Amino acid sequence: MESVPVTSATLDVASRQIHHRLTVIGSVSSADEAAAARGVALSALIKSIVIRRSEDNYFFVLVPGDRAIDWSKLRAELGVSRLSLPSAEEAFAVTGYVRGTITPFGSSTAWPVVIDERLVVLGEVAIGGGGGGIGIHLDPATLVTAFDALVADVTKAG
Repeated sequence: MESVPVTSATLDVASRQIHHRLTVIGSVSSADEAAAARGVALSALIKSIVIRRSEDNYFFVLVPGDRAIDWSKLRAELGVSRLSLPSAEEAFAVTGYVRGTITPFGSSTAWPVVIDERLVVLGEVAIGGGGGGIGIHLDPATLVTAFDALVADVTKAG
């Protein structure tokens, strides 16, 4: 049995006693390949994106793998006129994760979480585990509860 690397995210999930399972996959070159390797539909593979609302004010958006952020919907939902993506260095500074491994679990700061409404109706989703190839599979309702997340329609077809 392959051992799962320990990350801040896997430690966080375990400490919260969240029912989950971990997967470790090899290198992949696309979201389609990652979903297939994890055994989930692309729509159940979560992209975790950190967004800057203003200086020193960030949040996570959890997006289905087959969709993209709809910036106008997200701005309207949050009642703001401007949002932006931080640089890779800034994203690391505010989450403790490099791009491609970002997840709200175990983030160095507990930023608010917005979850696209399409994720919460699925039976199981896979979110990044804070390291290359590590996935955390769980019920999406658990994400809502764990982060007191805002659930809203914030995406468009990818």
